[in-house]
Amino acid sequence: MRTKKLFQESSGGENFGDKLLAWAKKKEEVIFLNSNKSMGLYQEYKAVIAIDAFTAIKSDDLYAFEKLNEYQTKTKDWLFGYLSYDLKNDIESISSKNEDHLSFPELYFIQPKKIWLLKENSIEAHYLKMVEDEIEEDFNSILKTEISYPKSQLLDFSPKWQKKEYVSKAKDILNHIQRGDIYEVNFCQEFFRKDTEIDPYATFRNLNTISKAPFSSFLKLENFYALCASPERFLKKEGNKLISQPIKGTAKRSKNKIEDEQLKFDLKNDPKEVSENIMIVDLVRNDLSKTATKSSVKVEELCEIYSFEQVHQMISTITSQVKQNYSVVEILESLFPMGSMTGAPKLSAMEIAETYESTKRGLYSGAIGYITPDNNFDFNVVIRSLLYNSEIKYLSYMVGSALTSLSDPEQEYEECLVKGRALQYVVNATEVTKDSTHKA
Repeated sequence: MRTKKLFQESSGGENFGDKLLAWAKKKEEVIFLNSNKSMGLYQEYKAVIAIDAFTAIKSDDLYAFEKLNEYQTKTKDWLFGYLSYDLKNDIESISSKNEDHLSFPELYFIQPKKIWLLKENSIEAHYLKMVEDEIEEDFNSILKTEISYPKSQLLDFSPKWQKKEYVSKAKDILNHIQRGDIYEVNFCQEFFRKDTEIDPYATFRNLNTISKAPFSSFLKLENFYALCASPERFLKKEGNKLISQPIKGTAKRSKNKIEDEQLKFDLKNDPKEVSENIMIVDLVRNDLSKTATKSSVKVEELCEIYSFEQVHQMISTITSQVKQNYSVVEILESLFPMGSMTGAPKLSAMEIAETYESTKRGLYSGAIGYITPDNNFDFNVVIRSLLYNSEIKYLSYMVGSALTSLSDPEQEYEECLVKGRALQYVVNATEVTKDSTHKA
């Protein structure tokens, strides 16, 4: 059972969310989800933070979804954590043999002792009974917390492939498309640094300041960190309603307003980008239908353009009414991994991506989020993210683009660089090593 205490938003001040994260950064377990005030995308909270695990589950083997289902059914409480992309191997007959230097567990969830929910006009604390007497003290401590504004530093990341190798692989994949093996695949590549120490909190602060994405997250579980500036939702459940909002279609921003509007217009009317988005909408509609009541799958938005700090994105919104006999984990499993990060048909696209990619995706292309005691949930798509293993000092990001019959491998490579650009400028390094010789 939890003790709930309500505070007026005005009592926390405008930057209460920033203070929350600064206060929590030295805790053992921290999961911070920030909408950056993007309240028009089915957002319920401005920000959410979960601190200190009372219980936890992590898994690296088969039956991970089954174990999560047992854990969620047993706790009947708030759970925060992540699903890695390679849980696909638990759903389909696929294996991942690519390199994995980050070594994140495939699945990791905590039942936090302390939760803070920032709503439009209020702040809520949800504490387990064992720590309920700390609410007021913590609230006052948060108010007194000073927010640091660290400087960012450009670090060179080494690409897993040079451009020539990427283009060659992309051409091979296009041959699969021309043969009709698949219609579309999300093809990803890694950029990395070895033997690098960073300040994860400062780096996330820099990243979030630059990107201000609606599904940003800071995750710290043991030595595993995710610093995420995702613009994309995987799946949300509100009562019996499911909401999926896949992104396909990206264009850079311009400081020149006229040029920026033209870039936005060009994206909305680009046949390739539109076709990519519609393919994934069809895939999501099919996935949602697995658990939906009859005739309840709806496309609420098709190929709408949303503008963020760094890029314009083409987003569609698909909803359904879910049948009551499905559990939370069964619903998540039925749509996982998200279609925007696989391609179509999903199974064939995952198999081909696995063949041509060199890095195991791990948490990239996975999802970070929460499950509530009343069986609602909200999960993002882990893209535009730095992943860091502080024990082995390995820092990495991956970027991908959708390959279709209309794709130009050279342009797809440039799109990957656009997506990864912000990630190179936000790193706050405590030790700059000499091993990096390549720019991403």
